[in-house]
Amino acid sequence: MKETEKTEGQKKQEALSYKKKNYFETATDAERKEMFAYAEGYKAFLNAAKTEREACEYAVNAAKEKGFTEYKPGEALKAGDKKYFVNRGKSVVVFRVGKNNLEQDGLRIIVSHIDAPRVDIKQNPLYEDSGMCFLKTHYYGGIKKYQWTAIPLALHGTVVLKDGTAVQIRVGEEATDPVFYINDLLPHLGGEQMTKPAAKVVTGEQLNILVGGLPYPDKEVNEKIKLTVLDILHEKYGMCEEDFLSAELSAVPAFDARDVGFDRALIGAYGHDDRVCAYPALTAVLNANSNHTVLAMLVDKEEIGSEGTTGMQCKVYEDLMEDISDAMGANFRRVRAASKCLSSDVTAAYDPNFAEAFEKMNAAMLSCGTCMCKFTGARGKSGSNDASAEFVGEIRKAFDRDGVVWQTSELGKVDFGGGGTVAMFVAKLNIDTVDLGVPVISMHAPYELISKADLYSNYKAFLAFMK
Repeated sequence: MKETEKTEGQKKQEALSYKKKNYFETATDAERKEMFAYAEGYKAFLNAAKTEREACEYAVNAAKEKGFTEYKPGEALKAGDKKYFVNRGKSVVVFRVGKNNLEQDGLRIIVSHIDAPRVDIKQNPLYEDSGMCFLKTHYYGGIKKYQWTAIPLALHGTVVLKDGTAVQIRVGEEATDPVFYINDLLPHLGGEQMTKPAAKVVTGEQLNILVGGLPYPDKEVNEKIKLTVLDILHEKYGMCEEDFLSAELSAVPAFDARDVGFDRALIGAYGHDDRVCAYPALTAVLNANSNHTVLAMLVDKEEIGSEGTTGMQCKVYEDLMEDISDAMGANFRRVRAASKCLSSDVTAAYDPNFAEAFEKMNAAMLSCGTCMCKFTGARGKSGSNDASAEFVGEIRKAFDRDGVVWQTSELGKVDFGGGGTVAMFVAKLNIDTVDLGVPVISMHAPYELISKADLYSNYKAFLAFMK
């Protein structure tokens, strides 16, 4: 027998066994170039869109450049129409109307969220103490609070002034801008602090943002540093202290997205969760060539349960799908039953430095492609959609047809915790739904990590789904 000839057992093993593939290894040189080129657009998106409002604005501008126009509920639609719908400036749906019969074919939907963990400013936040001026905060989403101290922060958001004027604030992103800061205790005095559980090393009420230290030059006034800050805010934005009452301001990391590693295979950035799925969803719909009616829903409030008027639990998204169905002369109940959805949210990438948190056989591996999670939830699948085998098989067939490198996973060991997505809210509409997204290292940290291979795989998966 020749050395290169495979045995019968080797042939069977190769044919019958399953092994995850590293996308960088299997990709052609041309495909690797496409991965890296696509990542440049994604990094630009991350730098421009650090809040849900900014991500929504970015999506609208990108859609307009591709010839999409704003959709007004109730307007007529026809095959070939390219539309976008904005919900309160914080979420957006970008869609193309296909020529297939909606009642028989349904909608092809990708839902991602564009909010991310951050530190929000309270409504009555400004105070002076011990030669410093601070803003009080309330953190948003699941964070490790100690990670947000002693790093440069930028301030983003909208302030509605007393006269009703909306003012946009974005400070800390340009090289000439000041940044902001949350203090931490020096290790020389931190002995007692370091004996506390990690969740209590820094408390929520200690996440106060340092915004000033220069006294106003008037001996007759109290709280001179606070007055200096108020004076700057009034001069630049027309604000007075009362205007914080009708403001939505957030502190986000003042870091740009950067390549990580000598080989530049990875991207470090704030907000990969879940903009690493939102950007491919957006670009896939903008570039789609499909007979299906396809929608990218970029939604808000996922990090706090998808609540409110801009979260996925709001009826506005169902209303929009019904309006599209009505405009095409289709019964919405039948459309829903025929529709398919990818709930595109990130998952945890296996980290050998914290191997005890993962069950390796069913963990997402970095650079092995976009990751399907048949179920999410916690422990006994609580709060999970748990997609059917038939729908998983249908998606698997589409990916294999188009050469998509992908994998499956679950979010950590069974009894370690877990997490949820918007999948269960879409599934309640009688729409087949499964989770699909990019594996992330250090999820919910101020600076997260993803692979360019997984980012591009996600984009290819969306195109295959829409085909």
